[in-house]
Amino acid sequence: MIKNGVDFSTYLKSYPDDAGYFGPYGGAYISEELQAAMQEITDAYFNIAKSAKFVNELRRIRREFQGRPTPVSHLERLSNSLGRVQLYVKREDLNHTGAHKLNHCMGEALLAKFMGKKKVIAETGAGQHGVALATAASYFGLECDIYMGKVDIMKQAPNVARMKILGANVVEVTHGLQTLKEAVDAAFQAYSREYKDAIYCIGSVVGPHPFPMMVRDFQEVVGIEAREQFLDMTGELPDAVVACVGGGSNAAGFFSGFLNDPVKIYGVEPLGRGPKLGDHAASLNYGSEGIMHGFNSVMLKDDQGDPAPVYSVASGLDYPSSGPEHAFWKKTGRVQYDVADDEEAIDAFFKLSRLEGIIPAIESAHALAFAMRLSQKMRTGSILVNLSGRGDKDMDYILENYGDRLD
Repeated sequence: MIKNGVDFSTYLKSYPDDAGYFGPYGGAYISEELQAAMQEITDAYFNIAKSAKFVNELRRIRREFQGRPTPVSHLERLSNSLGRVQLYVKREDLNHTGAHKLNHCMGEALLAKFMGKKKVIAETGAGQHGVALATAASYFGLECDIYMGKVDIMKQAPNVARMKILGANVVEVTHGLQTLKEAVDAAFQAYSREYKDAIYCIGSVVGPHPFPMMVRDFQEVVGIEAREQFLDMTGELPDAVVACVGGGSNAAGFFSGFLNDPVKIYGVEPLGRGPKLGDHAASLNYGSEGIMHGFNSVMLKDDQGDPAPVYSVASGLDYPSSGPEHAFWKKTGRVQYDVADDEEAIDAFFKLSRLEGIIPAIESAHALAFAMRLSQKMRTGSILVNLSGRGDKDMDYILENYGDRLD
C-alpha cells in the first residue's frame, strides 16, 4: 500500500530514519551529555536486541512469563446489542500485570541487563507502566525508580501498592499539575544525573530517539498476533482496527500489524470534558507542531507556546502530545484520529463489563466507545479493538465517582 508517497509494504524497515525522524517528526532534542547516553542505548539496541540470543530470550520470556500470545475475543452480546457489525477485542488485559506495557518493559529491562546497567528509571500515569517496569526489574534483579504525579497516585492507589510490593521506589511528583507530564519531567531529570548506571525506560512511543522506535518494535508483537488470530478465527481481515492514543504505545504496536493491509485504522484520543483547552488531551486533533520531552511532534500549547494543561478521566491518556509516529501517520493519512469523551468512555466501561464479563481499563474504554459509535455507521463488517488493559486499577476511582451507576 502506498499512501501520500509512503510505501507501507516496506514501512517498518524505512522509518524512522537514522536520526530518529518519521518525516518531520521525532528526533532527539536533548543536551550534549544526554546525546551520548542516547547513542549508547541506540548502539546497544541495534547490536544486541537484533541478535538471535536476545530475540530468543525475549520470546521465551513472553511465552513462559508473560503468557503470550494473548487471545482475541468476539464480543457477541455487545455486538448484537448494537446491530449487525461484529466487535472483537485483542485481550492485552490478559497479558501478565494486566496491560500491554509489559511487552516493552521486559524488552527494555533485558536490554539494560545486557548493557550492564544496575537501575531502571521511568514515569507512569495510570500506573500500568510503573507496575510493568517494577515487575521487569524484579525479574532481572534491577533497582527501579518510578516517578508518578501526586494526582495520579491518588487515583491509582492499587497500582501504587503493586509497585511498592514489587520493590520499586515510587517517587511522588508534586509540581505543576502533578500528572503524567510532570512525572516525565522528573524522570528525565533523574536520568540525566544517573545515566551512567541506569537506563530510562520510557512508557510510550514518545521521548528522544531511539525510544519511539524501540517501544514500537517491542509492542509490534500485539499487531502480529492480532492479525494472525483474526484471520484464523474469521478467514478474513477486520474492516477496521481501533486503539486508544495517549502517548500511543499500545496503538503503535497494534497498528503496525495492519499498516500494509486494506484495513481502516483509527486512533482514539481523550476528549475529556469537551474541546476547550485544558478540558481534554486530544493533541492530534487539536494541537500543532512542537517540541517537548526531547522530540518533535504535535502538541497542545498554551498562549506562550508551552505544553498546555490537559485532562482526561483516564490517567494513562492525560499527556499534552503524542508519539511522533502517530503524528506522521496522521500526516500521511494512513491512520485517522478521532476522539471519545469521558461520558462515552465510562458508558463503554460499564457496557463491556455487564454484557461480556470483561472490566476494561478506562483508557481502553475510549477505544471501545469509538468502536461502538463506528459500528452504528457501518451496515455490516467487523471491528477489532485493542483492549490495552484491564480495569482493576480503576475500581476505587469508578466507585467513588460513578458508584450511582451500579444500581
